[in-house]
Amino acid sequence: MKDGFVKAASCTPEIAVADCARNSAAIESLAKEAAGRGAKIIVFPELSLCGYTCSDLFLQRAMLDAAKAELLRLAEATADLDALLFVGLPLEYGCKLYNAAAAINRGRVIGIVPKTHLPNYNEFYEARHFASGARQARPIRLGSGPDAYDVPFGTDIIFECGEMEHLTVACEICEDLWVPSPPSIRHAEAGAVVIVNLSAGDEMTGKDRYRRDLVVGQSARLVAGYVYAAAGDGESTTDLVFSAHNMIAENGALLAEAERFRNETVYGDIDVDRLASERRRMTTYPSLTDAGYVRVSFSLNVTETPLSRRFDKLPFVPDSAADRGRRCDEILTMQAMGLKKRLSHTRAGAVVGISGGLDSTLALLVTARAFDMCGMDRRGIIAVTMPCFGTTDRTYNNACRLAERVGATLREVPIANAVRVHLSDIGHDESDHSVTYENAQARERTQVLMDIANKSGSLVIGTGDLSELALGWATYNGDHMSMYAVNVSVPKTLVRHLVRYYADTCGDDGLASTLYDVLDTPVSPELLPPEDGMISQKTEDLVGPYELHDFFLYYMLRACYPPQKIYRIAKLAFAGEYDSGVILYWMRVFYRRFFSQQFKRSCLPDGPKVGSVAVSPRGDLRMPSDASAREWLSALGV
Repeated sequence: MKDGFVKAASCTPEIAVADCARNSAAIESLAKEAAGRGAKIIVFPELSLCGYTCSDLFLQRAMLDAAKAELLRLAEATADLDALLFVGLPLEYGCKLYNAAAAINRGRVIGIVPKTHLPNYNEFYEARHFASGARQARPIRLGSGPDAYDVPFGTDIIFECGEMEHLTVACEICEDLWVPSPPSIRHAEAGAVVIVNLSAGDEMTGKDRYRRDLVVGQSARLVAGYVYAAAGDGESTTDLVFSAHNMIAENGALLAEAERFRNETVYGDIDVDRLASERRRMTTYPSLTDAGYVRVSFSLNVTETPLSRRFDKLPFVPDSAADRGRRCDEILTMQAMGLKKRLSHTRAGAVVGISGGLDSTLALLVTARAFDMCGMDRRGIIAVTMPCFGTTDRTYNNACRLAERVGATLREVPIANAVRVHLSDIGHDESDHSVTYENAQARERTQVLMDIANKSGSLVIGTGDLSELALGWATYNGDHMSMYAVNVSVPKTLVRHLVRYYADTCGDDGLASTLYDVLDTPVSPELLPPEDGMISQKTEDLVGPYELHDFFLYYMLRACYPPQKIYRIAKLAFAGEYDSGVILYWMRVFYRRFFSQQFKRSCLPDGPKVGSVAVSPRGDLRMPSDASAREWLSALGV
């Protein structure tokens, strides 16, 4: 439960139809197993205490009494479990019979939620036996004698964990999800962050895909966790087959899914704090409307949930090759579309400074695509290489070949002499390779590009990427500045994949071979003299691995995770690659640089947003340039 994670379990016991004692024992066994594995929310299928397929046996007093008795026995038998359980049963109330879900915690039934929407088609005839549940919760008496107690009964109940602020749970039952306006919508609007669904939908060919889409889609629409437990083997097969298609979803992502027809328990770690954070940032999410809701407290021990969910090391990069290719093409198109509009609006050409590195290569490829979209001759792209003290033959030659293969107009403007004059003018010794020495080159290159743009009626196309902006790894008014920055929201880990995708699909062997060599070149600003003709200044040796910084950036800005939570999941994601000390060191570097370098992001040029994380001061990141990092660094023990 620490860091906002709560483990949920979706369980399907093998039941015996109408044998409540046997079913209760099976549920108890699975509940203890799930709790032993750290599950705090444990959900069983619809009518699981007796079986969904009892048909007219639901009307028998003997079975109704047995189901209620086994519910109370189950509550007592699981009193030591540190969990909130949901179990289905038929329950009589006010001379009506309801298809109900009972919530159990610490040895007591703490609430009962009746089903609202009763199917009455095909093989389903629930309306033959059951009444639709009323929204307003009323008390129902359970037990007898001095041990009897009242329990709220109604659809509009939210179960709130006293020890975990955002762990609020509500319930709907099977068909409730399949209707145009499911109860879970109003539950979420009333503050429920996790929805559980006790289901017994039958299986038919192709139905699993629709069911999965419903569960995942509802979790996305509600910005919620969704735990779906389905009936399976053990139900009567007189007319139907049940597949135990258990699922756990979170905000549009499927965390766990059972193999159908196996009665499998699945587990998922729901991040309730992140769900709450997503709702906070969505100004369109409805304000709390809890009129008529009953709020029931339950208790859990605060423990560190053993996490089984996977955290992608590269959150900006899709996992599968197919998704990656589709996403890369989409991003290249979005970058080019942004530039296309700016070119058509200004009726200007383009000037791109090319170094033979990844970022300038991507900017040149995007510019070429934008020119194609505009129907403009690529020779109108002025690709400028500006060799200086740190330029190597490898990067220089790659820059020249790229310009040639793309069809741009190549211009070479050596800047070493100009930089020497400038260093002399300001009284800086050329042998002093400090930041002044480096930035003088970066600013000279920007001046050259700007002046060529003025002369040719063109725009300077920015090459800097999102990761560099997050770290402030840019020379203020040097490579930091342009007239349109096409890479401004593309992180470094994604730049590499975009260039590789272009190489793989361009159909030009000469261009592809050059792009592959660029990909193999160490990332460097090349502002210090080479050593034996090789790059001497490697960016990641200085600021740290970009895959770590992109990971920190994503979970800080997109998920709003606190530092200690990012540290915890980074250790899981990068286990075996970086030890905890290395991760902590670079996290401290990240936060220090992120806060201290905001002034560079406060005056960024225009550029297209292509993903969910961006740092534009006009929209995505409105942050004071002099904000303190103390709270974030303190959380890391600094």
